[in-house]
Amino acid sequence: MLVVSGVLVALAPDARAVERQHHLGVGPTLGMLSVADKSTLSVGAGATAHYAYGLNDQWNLMGELGSAVVALNQEQDYPEAPRNRPSRLDQASVGIGYVIDILTWVPYLTAQVGAHHLSGGTLPSSLVVPSAQLGLGIDYQLSRSFALGLAGRQHFLLTKLSDYPSYTTVTFRLEYMWGF
Repeated sequence: MLVVSGVLVALAPDARAVERQHHLGVGPTLGMLSVADKSTLSVGAGATAHYAYGLNDQWNLMGELGSAVVALNQEQDYPEAPRNRPSRLDQASVGIGYVIDILTWVPYLTAQVGAHHLSGGTLPSSLVVPSAQLGLGIDYQLSRSFALGLAGRQHFLLTKLSDYPSYTTVTFRLEYMWGF
């Protein structure tokens, strides 16, 4: 068994994460928002764009922009309706990512800070909330320049945790890399 594992490792191309490498990607996003006093999650779709710069072969400086419509038909349809149910969340964040190179599969962890913009639905006005994110993901490198991946993020809306205890996104990623 050890010999077979060694042969597989020797034959597999490496992931080639390098310093000063640029990553630019986009992808569809599934957003799931938990709202206080609401029995179901607000679930919807959106998109995310990201950029990362390799500080070295393990650490990336990264930025992300995303938007998701989590309640398409959410509206203030009766006077007593709760006033804390947004229909859309937009976010911008910056942070760091720790990359673990394992052959062509590249798992990583992220920590980011930023802001979320909540709008529409039953909100009396738009909100901008400071936020933090923890994430994990895995990319599969199709070539030296292209990768496909899946990323999950747990977003913490820092000043509104009692109204929005959980916001989770899952993004399918397509990424272009250059600068190696």
